[in-house]
Amino acid sequence: MRRQRLSAGEARRIALAAQGFDRERPAGAVDARHFRREIRRLGLLQLDYVNVLVPAHYLVLWSRLGAFDRDRFDRFVYARGDFTEQWAHEASIVPAHCWAWFEHRRRAHRMHDHNPLRKLRGRRTYLDAVLEQVRRDGALTAGDLPPLPAPQRKPGDWYRSLSRRALEYHFARGALAVSRRLSNFQRVYDLPERVLPREHLARSLDKADAQREALRHAAAAIGVGTLQDLADYYRMSPRECAPRIADLVEEGTLAEVRVEGWKPTAYLAAGARLPRAIRGASLLSPFDPLIWFRPRTERLFDFHYRIEIYVPAHKRKWGYYVLPFRLGDRIVARVDLKADRAGRRLLVRAAHEEPAGVDDEGVARLAAELQALGHWLGLDAVRVTRHNDFSRRLATAQ
Repeated sequence: MRRQRLSAGEARRIALAAQGFDRERPAGAVDARHFRREIRRLGLLQLDYVNVLVPAHYLVLWSRLGAFDRDRFDRFVYARGDFTEQWAHEASIVPAHCWAWFEHRRRAHRMHDHNPLRKLRGRRTYLDAVLEQVRRDGALTAGDLPPLPAPQRKPGDWYRSLSRRALEYHFARGALAVSRRLSNFQRVYDLPERVLPREHLARSLDKADAQREALRHAAAAIGVGTLQDLADYYRMSPRECAPRIADLVEEGTLAEVRVEGWKPTAYLAAGARLPRAIRGASLLSPFDPLIWFRPRTERLFDFHYRIEIYVPAHKRKWGYYVLPFRLGDRIVARVDLKADRAGRRLLVRAAHEEPAGVDDEGVARLAAELQALGHWLGLDAVRVTRHNDFSRRLATAQ
């Protein structure tokens, strides 16, 4: 597509198509082919295990695929060697061939100044012993390592044992890889050569080449975006990305465009699709690649979104775990959801429409999405708290 200018609506449709929202969900059972296609299209799945509803990376796939077997997905990701975990856009599942993209980050990783391991007497000896135990005994969790005295905790600290910190350090440095997750989401670590195919471990890229490869994939995954949008996809420095993006423009992977209402220059990916319309509806994970970079979400959808998990309850505007609702090429509402597993109900604790409003058909589509989500989670009913006109309309539509 050769364009020099895009309307705001065209940019939205390009972005949604790049993320797979221009296609219907599969009509039949979801299998490994669907998982592979979506992860490769997105380039990564950001991991988040807040379980008030369902871990967020499962929800990213559900938005595109509909109901699927989560255990089957976990076996697919961790049993084949085709995918692995890396620090990409935060902790993420990535295709195994991306291992080389992050080699320069692993080499550069240094232990944080506030890491209590720094105060451990004989730290180097302990870290070496951890690696030796993995070599000798095979894959293990933090609980399989000999315990060490716990560091003193400050109020509000998220507790991590020293053994867990040691494994995370080796993971960040590339000395260990994640072989699987337990049912409680705990990581199981092993040597990379026992987790990943040899060709991915043997491949080496310098930093500039690695960044260019990552940016090529980011460009395909977002369709159209600014320098900051492209850099954020794999958590790279915009300053470092600027000359790499210039390289991609020169080679024809990207083209500069102006987007209506956008102040910064935008870049359009070669091969980006521009559908005439985007149909369908979906609830979006807070960590969906479509919306995770909030300045881009505001530019694309005129939708201000912040997750308020860490905001004190009395200061929250929208709720604890709020999901945007996409209808066609717009985000038209948001709902605060909780899975009441004991009561077997999907709780809609708050619901808000955007200023443009939602017509009766849109309310019915949201009600259907909530019903489908509850069914996928094994819940029997949807209960809507009626606190405003929109939530009352939604409750009536159930």
